[in-house]
Amino acid sequence: MAICELDCKDSLCKKGKETVIKARLSSVAGYEEYSDYDEFVNMSDAKKVFSSDFEQFLKKNRLDGEKESFLLSKLKNPDDVEKLKSYAKKSYTGWINLDKLSDDLKSKLIAEAGPDNLMTEWDTIPLTETNEICAKCPMSWDKGRGCIGAFGPDSSLLPSIAEKNGCKLIANIMKYAESGEKLNTEDAKALSAECKILREKLVDEGKAMVRRYSGVIDRLETMADLCSSTGTRFYFI
Repeated sequence: MAICELDCKDSLCKKGKETVIKARLSSVAGYEEYSDYDEFVNMSDAKKVFSSDFEQFLKKNRLDGEKESFLLSKLKNPDDVEKLKSYAKKSYTGWINLDKLSDDLKSKLIAEAGPDNLMTEWDTIPLTETNEICAKCPMSWDKGRGCIGAFGPDSSLLPSIAEKNGCKLIANIMKYAESGEKLNTEDAKALSAECKILREKLVDEGKAMVRRYSGVIDRLETMADLCSSTGTRFYFI
């Protein structure tokens, strides 16, 4: 279960996630000067340059002589890099840096790439740092662990218990997870109310059910109350 964290201006990741810095296209033709690339060298060219001590060159740089080519960046010796630089060929990754492009062109490339082929500022932050940011974020509803929390497996009995007690939203959580539907703040208020009902009704199901699902209900209610108070949507995954 998760919130649409970008709905809220207070999310500490909002700026980073909304700032797109790279777009990946199937072809970078016309944008080569803005594109990321790797430099590789054919092994046959390396043999020419290091003909007398080729085996030593391979050993020193831990290269497989049977390969057709290798990345120039893999070489450990700066002198070797310098000797092979003129033989290096560019292999474009498809990623285009957007920082030096006009706003109109940025928008065009972002639309062309599609949401699954974009890199944001947030994507470039190391995981240890994002964890620290999430821990401080007011939208980190799961005890500082972030804005995504665990509901449970598909086999969870909580939806059936909810259905028995007229809690329709919780009863349909698996269907919401399948559809990916974004639920609004009115739904959040309804979810919070259902949590209060289920917390009481769970006692009738026995101590084992109370131990198993009390934590889930607490997380659902915390998320629902946050979404209700901040105007943030939520969804299940």
